[in-house]
Amino acid sequence: MLLTIDVGNSDTVLGLFESEDLLEHWRVSSEGRRTADEWAVVVQGLIHSGSLMRNSIDGIAMCCTVPMVQHEMREMFRRHYGDVPAVIVEPGVKTGVPIRMDNPKEVGSDRIVNALAAVQLYGGPAVVVDFGTATTFDAVSTKGEYVGGAIAPGIDISVEALSRRGAQLHMVEIVKPRSVIAKNTTEALRSGIVYGFAGQVDGIVDRMAQELTANVDDVTVVATGGLAPLVVDECETVDVHEPWLTLIGLRLVFERNT
Repeated sequence: MLLTIDVGNSDTVLGLFESEDLLEHWRVSSEGRRTADEWAVVVQGLIHSGSLMRNSIDGIAMCCTVPMVQHEMREMFRRHYGDVPAVIVEPGVKTGVPIRMDNPKEVGSDRIVNALAAVQLYGGPAVVVDFGTATTFDAVSTKGEYVGGAIAPGIDISVEALSRRGAQLHMVEIVKPRSVIAKNTTEALRSGIVYGFAGQVDGIVDRMAQELTANVDDVTVVATGGLAPLVVDECETVDVHEPWLTLIGLRLVFERNT
């Protein structure tokens, strides 16, 4: 089985594939102070929590946006999975996605992996909206090229900043409000967050689609990321919600490099 690991700024998502089937998935915090051995305990504990065993892993694929965690993960692979082929998505790894950027090395590996999965699943042109610590928008051409994107503050950090700077505001559970016009502060915060971010997504996606192609109806908009369920149902432009897009992309990268 293939172990896929998507290390983000806040959370790390792990998945186990057998061929093209995602059998198990887990989400843990991307704790930057964990050592390689601590990560091994976390990973092996998750695998053993089901009916799977450590020796059932015959491949590992990872993308990472946190250099400190990537260093420890690389050491974990060496110490605890030394006999297992491992692919870390970084410069020099084959993805099959041409990167049309001023400096291709600046693009997060998770964004390239998402672009690969989106093209493989739905074809181009496409826009991938990833709801994480930041909300990222990635544009993929008809030819499957990564042509650029946009980065906006994520939902969680925006809510946290609002609660810190607003004297009479507080952290709230983000759920769909009863109506856009709220009758109390909690509902008002929920309305601004849910409908505000949905409007942001629709506005940026519309502009990207117009730049990608003359026929905007040809553009497939794919939403992913741990915070996507909070607002995706209110976004008019989103065509598909694929929560495991990055893990699927990692599987594809592994297949291309082994």
